[in-house]
Amino acid sequence: MPIWKQDISLQRLTAVSENTAISHLGIEFVEVGDDFLAARVPVNRQTCQPYGLLHGGVSVVLAETVGSIGAAFCVPEGTRVVGLDVNANHLRGVSQGWVTATARPVHIGRSTQVWHIDLRDDQDRMVCIARLTMTVLPQTAA
Repeated sequence: MPIWKQDISLQRLTAVSENTAISHLGIEFVEVGDDFLAARVPVNRQTCQPYGLLHGGVSVVLAETVGSIGAAFCVPEGTRVVGLDVNANHLRGVSQGWVTATARPVHIGRSTQVWHIDLRDDQDRMVCIARLTMTVLPQTAA
């Protein structure tokens, strides 16, 4: 049974990401499943640290992106989500290719959500493990 409470598609995710840090870093949404969301980031000069490895902060941005976007589509219209905590363990350096993050909910509650995010390289090796905690709030006027 799908976890999504709003219409979700790769096209919609791409559209909401335009002109944000997501598009600036080259993050692409690649898959939406019934209970997960996946996106990837290129490992290139814009996403690497000076030693040629994917910047750890970019890994965290990727993890928070898939987790928070997933959380946002798991709440009904008229509510919004914001991050409370993100933590990440960096396990392996990556110097080329793509890193793909897959987010799955651990808990979807009325006031909080917890998401587990695995980041893997092109050889399907674990690069980073992250956990994201979100709070659910009523939508505020702009």
